[in-house]
Amino acid sequence: MNMITGRQPLQRPRLYWFFADSFQLLIRSLLHIRQDLDQLMTVTLQPIIFLLLFRYTFGGSIETGNIGYPSFLVTGLLVMDMAFTATTTGIGIATDLQQGIIDRFRSLPMVKSAVLVGHITADLLRSLLTIIITVAVGLMVGFHPHAGFIQWLAVIGLLLLTTLALSTASAITGIVGKSIEFVQQIGFLWILPLMFLSGILAPTTGMPQWLRWFADNQPISQVVIAVRALLLDQPAGDHIWLSLIWLIGITVIAFPLASWLFRRKTIQ
Repeated sequence: MNMITGRQPLQRPRLYWFFADSFQLLIRSLLHIRQDLDQLMTVTLQPIIFLLLFRYTFGGSIETGNIGYPSFLVTGLLVMDMAFTATTTGIGIATDLQQGIIDRFRSLPMVKSAVLVGHITADLLRSLLTIIITVAVGLMVGFHPHAGFIQWLAVIGLLLLTTLALSTASAITGIVGKSIEFVQQIGFLWILPLMFLSGILAPTTGMPQWLRWFADNQPISQVVIAVRALLLDQPAGDHIWLSLIWLIGITVIAFPLASWLFRRKTIQ
């Protein structure tokens, strides 16, 4: 009973508290952007720098067939930006664990998995902002999409699913990492090969055959090809379905594993 009002505390189902706690931790993660220069640069400046850098250094030297390089580049960088944004989840969770914030949460009557959900959902909202910035700057430097409303919705959904899948994987590194610096380094070590061994910045035709096979079939490449097909009116083949299978599969495996590792870590 509340000693001030004399009323019994309001009883609500556990699912309600899961969403309520997740929402509060989502707001907390978003507010950190104002105080964390690294997060602010990742969301705003990094997409612009990558786009301008690659557009004006590689733009005249890479053959992309019937697709202009600005359009080829922007559709690839949209996926790259999602991957880099996803690393924020691992860093955020590692920071909470290392600085003792999780110990404070353990003393509260809250759903513990809401910590993971709050960080991951914040990454999804950061990704939306990154998409807007990348497309806006891309249109200024020669990006010419040929997509209708439905295609844009499909692309945004696919990009957010990419962030979701990679954020859940990033959460695992944040939980098992021994330090924030270690999590940052490991995050880039597994993200960078997937980014550069793909068709994001240039066609894979110039790669050795064995390397090209990996580059053409890994999950990031499937997403890139699907995004290009939807935005640039190119043949999609099976790439949209393959992208969904990859991304949903990663999420279905990574999120339960991250939740289990998080519970195990926080009861020690």
